[in-house]
Amino acid sequence: MSTLGNLVDIPNTPQFQELLSKDLKRISLIYFWTSWAEPCVQMNQVVEGLAKAYPKLLALRVEAEEQADISDSFDINSVPTCLVIQGHALLARIEGGDATRLTETIAKYLGSKSSVAPQSTTSQPPAPPPSSETVEQLEVRMRDIMNQSPVVLFMKGEPDAPRCGFSRTAVALLKEKKVEFTHFDILSDESVRQGEITRVLRDINQLILISRIGLKTLNDWPTFPQFIVNGEFVGGLDVVKEMKESEEFDDIFFA
Repeated sequence: MSTLGNLVDIPNTPQFQELLSKDLKRISLIYFWTSWAEPCVQMNQVVEGLAKAYPKLLALRVEAEEQADISDSFDINSVPTCLVIQGHALLARIEGGDATRLTETIAKYLGSKSSVAPQSTTSQPPAPPPSSETVEQLEVRMRDIMNQSPVVLFMKGEPDAPRCGFSRTAVALLKEKKVEFTHFDILSDESVRQGEITRVLRDINQLILISRIGLKTLNDWPTFPQFIVNGEFVGGLDVVKEMKESEEFDDIFFA
């Protein structure tokens, strides 16, 4: 736990809302992290350094999986993710361990003098596909991915380096059952993940997402990971877990 007065570990949603509401003119850094994600080790140090260098900054550390309601409100799909806000305005969203961009963003709003040395960039999401892709083309591309092998896992990250606990569990489940599968990292492609999206910050803890067709819409399932068998969506993690317990799993995945 930090001894800095402006660096707070968030234990629950009410305290989170209370802290952000105290001063709507203050620049706040909301840092989403988990203990198991390697890039968070570096970003923990960077965030603490920024809080120390900028006393006027309010830095809130949110354990993404323990505080799932807060994470869901801000559409947090990977860690580390940093949001810089002022009042109800979202100033910047920084996904991945991009310490340089985070440091520059804080300096932009609070002054250029900082004792924090920029770190190397890690875990940055790949660039999305060209925005000229039509809805029809996107749907064809998604169905092609769904049919690239008998079993396809749409997950966050790679099987050897999952970027959320649910994806890590999904990979472990398939490996335990000795299922051969390919995967698609939905964090590498915003269009596939949830269509072309516009984020609008409605209040201090909720983002309104306006999107067109993406995999969430195509399969009528709001979360990831998603399991695809023979080109058809069979369910999310909870559904597939239930299949495993009921022995329905083998009938579907090894048919």
